Amino acid sequence: QVQLVESGGGSVQAGGSLTLSCTASITNGDTYNMYSLGWFRQALGKEREGVAGIDRHGKTISYADSVKGRFTVSKDNARNTLVLQMNSLKPEDTAMYYCAADLWIDGSWDDISQYNHWGQGTQVTVSS
Repeated sequence: QVQLVESGGGSVQAGGSLTLSCTASITNGDTYNMYSLGWFRQALGKEREGVAGIDRHGKTISYADSVKGRFTVSKDNARNTLVLQMNSLKPEDTAMYYCAADLWIDGSWDDISQYNHWGQGTQVTVSS
């Protein structure tokens, strides 16, 4: 079993920063470094979209164009934790943020169907 728990969401003003964390609990015999991970977000009334993806080794990293230069994703295999550092936040970043994991991503990192494991989400609200 793989459980993902996000934390770190909250309310900030535009231009502010937040750090999201996603901690994994893995009880199926796998190890955290076997998983590729992604951050996704879903704004009210919109479809879920990819924010950032990182491969199992933490070396291949991808970002949505809308967050490039502002968000940074990192993977700590020793702590089973995925971190999303969000700077220069904008009101359009307001959404529920989810982390996702899978053993093998053979398509695009931002393809939701590639991920079998999802957290419950953490809300980020950015006011103008």
